[in-house]
Amino acid sequence: MSGWSYTAIAALAVSLAPLFVFGFAGDAIVRACEKLPPFARLILPALFGIPYALVAGVSAGGQWLVLYFTLPILIAILLRRAERADPQQQGNWRDLAILLILGLAVDLRWLDSAWPSHLAVIGKLMLLDSGLYGFLVIRQLRNVGFDLLVTKDDILTGVRELVFYAPIALGLGLALGFLHLHATLPRPGTAALTAGVTFFLIALPEEIYFRGWIQNLLERRIGRMGSLLVTSAVFGLSHFNKRAVTFNWRYVLLATIAGFFYGRAWRRRHRVAASAITHASVDTMWALWLR
Repeated sequence: MSGWSYTAIAALAVSLAPLFVFGFAGDAIVRACEKLPPFARLILPALFGIPYALVAGVSAGGQWLVLYFTLPILIAILLRRAERADPQQQGNWRDLAILLILGLAVDLRWLDSAWPSHLAVIGKLMLLDSGLYGFLVIRQLRNVGFDLLVTKDDILTGVRELVFYAPIALGLGLALGFLHLHATLPRPGTAALTAGVTFFLIALPEEIYFRGWIQNLLERRIGRMGSLLVTSAVFGLSHFNKRAVTFNWRYVLLATIAGFFYGRAWRRRHRVAASAITHASVDTMWALWLR
């Protein structure tokens, strides 16, 4: 990992740890946190600021260090109030505020200047960690469907939606000049690494955010089809500034259609793993053969 010091690697590992802990032992973590005093539950997520402290140094001080230690606490406090105000989990303005903050911070790269460019992914994972803790432990949002215990049905559902979407994406993408075929056969190691990185660092975080949180909350308020369509549109619009300096309408269109099939995969059994499999497969094939 060129440019990655031992400290940076440690920071990446610490930022990934909550994803795996919640992925394999989420229910146990929720039960353990319920035994803590209320104040402790609200300040515990400050620990998610540790990766930035490792990279910047605890003596660095400054606004970024304060932000990364206090933002997770603020998210926990707001979601605690949302939990009290909206026990039916139909969506509260506090949920919306947090989703907007997390989404815009990633999409518009608000916090990227705090990091060397190759380490910005750690900052995004820290935001995901704060959201996971807030929505699963504090809000205790139902039907998120996030765990890493992938089932046969997850795989079959994910592959099914990939089969539905791939012909549409290929035909439309080539016609629009967005996709370009590359008749190359990657090395098995390269393909496996690309698939793994795509799944854990791109597909899984995005599916937790868009399907597990946004579509999940909207489904209770506007129904299955309404939530699917709205979330697909939001997912598509989140790609407006990707690979272009102006509004990238081709990317938005293809991402919106992709979001429809990702959302279908998630809503079958409310399983993030299913939609992440579709998502990661699409992105991996794009990276290897179509970009």
